[in-house]
Amino acid sequence: MPFTISQLVSFEEDIKKSRFQAFATPVENEQEVKDFLDAYKDVSTTHQCWAWKIGQQLRFNDDGEPSGTAGRPILATIEGNELTNVLVLVNRWYGGIKLGTGGLVRAYGGCAGQCLMLAEKIELIEKQKVQFSCLFNEWAIFQYELNQQSIEYQEQYHAEGVDVIALLQKHQIPAFALKLQDVSRGREKLKIVDEQAND
Repeated sequence: MPFTISQLVSFEEDIKKSRFQAFATPVENEQEVKDFLDAYKDVSTTHQCWAWKIGQQLRFNDDGEPSGTAGRPILATIEGNELTNVLVLVNRWYGGIKLGTGGLVRAYGGCAGQCLMLAEKIELIEKQKVQFSCLFNEWAIFQYELNQQSIEYQEQYHAEGVDVIALLQKHQIPAFALKLQDVSRGREKLKIVDEQAND
């Protein structure tokens, strides 16, 4: 069962006069990763190293630290905690004492690990993209339903009615498919959009 974290957490520690500050946050996609890293850009730091994992995708960055001493240990901590859809950023302010490669691996990995220990782990609920169309007079019913269940959606209006793409949790799909058939009197069917084609 995949797990993620419920919200942003942070942790700070000093190691041999260098200050380390870690942030861990849940992320859904690469855009959220980019937005977070932009928002937390700090020019006062010596290094801003990070790693993230979303499903099968992962990336890490040493930001000028010796290769393999920062981003990879942070990623190892994420994977060691069996987490996904998580970004961990570790800032370092250099304090004048070199830590050596082993020391850096321990410092970045350790700081990321301490930060993740503060986070509440939650089960990652898989979502599925679905698509449907409806007439204008039916859209109000579906819009109400989607909003009631806090379902993300995008609608597109055209001459015949509305095309909708929504992100449903897997357990919500059968009931919604039934509702669609019911309201449209069997005219419309819920289509599953398959994005997992590369798995």
